[in-house]
Amino acid sequence: MGQHPFHDVAIVGIHNTEQARVLEGHDDRSISLQAALGAIADAGLEPRDVDGVIGPFGNDFLYQARIGPAWRSLSALGIPALLDGVTAIASGMATTVLFATGGAGTYTQRASTAPWTRPTNEFVAAYGMYTAGEFALMARRHMHLHGTTAEQMAHAAAVVRNNGHAHPDAVYSGRGPFTAEDVLASRMVADPFHLLECSMTSEGGAAVVLTRADRVADLRQRPVYVLGGGTDYYGPAYQHPPLWDLGGHRRPDLVAGYVGRRAAEEAFACAGLGPNDVDVCEFYDPFSFEILRQFEAFGFCGPGEGGAYVTSGAIEPGGATPVTTDGGTMSFSHGGAAVQLLQRVIRGVEQLRGTCASMQVEGAEVAMCTGGGSGALFTDVVLLGRERP
Repeated sequence: MGQHPFHDVAIVGIHNTEQARVLEGHDDRSISLQAALGAIADAGLEPRDVDGVIGPFGNDFLYQARIGPAWRSLSALGIPALLDGVTAIASGMATTVLFATGGAGTYTQRASTAPWTRPTNEFVAAYGMYTAGEFALMARRHMHLHGTTAEQMAHAAAVVRNNGHAHPDAVYSGRGPFTAEDVLASRMVADPFHLLECSMTSEGGAAVVLTRADRVADLRQRPVYVLGGGTDYYGPAYQHPPLWDLGGHRRPDLVAGYVGRRAAEEAFACAGLGPNDVDVCEFYDPFSFEILRQFEAFGFCGPGEGGAYVTSGAIEPGGATPVTTDGGTMSFSHGGAAVQLLQRVIRGVEQLRGTCASMQVEGAEVAMCTGGGSGALFTDVVLLGRERP
């Protein structure tokens, strides 16, 4: 594919605030603003350089920094919001866009599942359906169709958790190392998922700064370029029990079980690349099975081959496609519905800068970052590159 408007946009600033099980003295707004200031500083910019904002507290930032008028997007969730900012810059609606989000102080009922995973809906609430159960249904269907084993999924979880064990800023830093046997020995949550195959809950903030590619020479950090991206949705998350075969009217293989396949194809086409060109896979990891599923959906291996792929050594440090190098939502942080979906982008940027604090992939040129999953009926994809196409 020729030059795409996305290729005129670069990520020039990133920031993770402190991540912790509980951040005393913070709420969603305060931790988001802290993340915003950190990303702007990382880019070597000042608040006055920003003329576009994304996220639930974008208006607060505009007002507190006195930098309006500016372009604004109400989008809040990870990669789709990031692509909104990319589009705004590519179309000339903004020059430098800040996307900041955070979660703190909202999850106080710690004896129950996180609030963003239990909407009041008559189609799920009455039957005890919640996030782990919804993703478990999809995993069980794959096991039935292809013979995928609990041991293969546990191996994927152990790799991700060991990456977090090695990351100094992870909430669960130093908690490992783990083996697949350790994962399978943890208590059952929703068959086939054991506790160590599930994401945790925590608090923290995250932010990125985007700008035009022709401005990067004057900034502090090495730019990381947006090569391509896409989003796939089959309906509202956590409101309907998921069905593997939902969809398929466009193509038989474009079903909810492989949600993200079309988005990945669009991203690869935009970048002029394929799965073999990806050096690091910063995949969203709500549950262990999603790691296997994404490798199949995105074309790294065939249907039913995800289990063998993850146990082949490909996803481990030094493998062909190292995965979720900071420990993801299982080990690094899971700071609410918005933050978790931006963390993958931040880690992808660090990998391409060569500055990731753990599991740095030597010479990484292309990173694939994702969010969502089959149990939630959506998956988002963005490809990042060290060099501008």
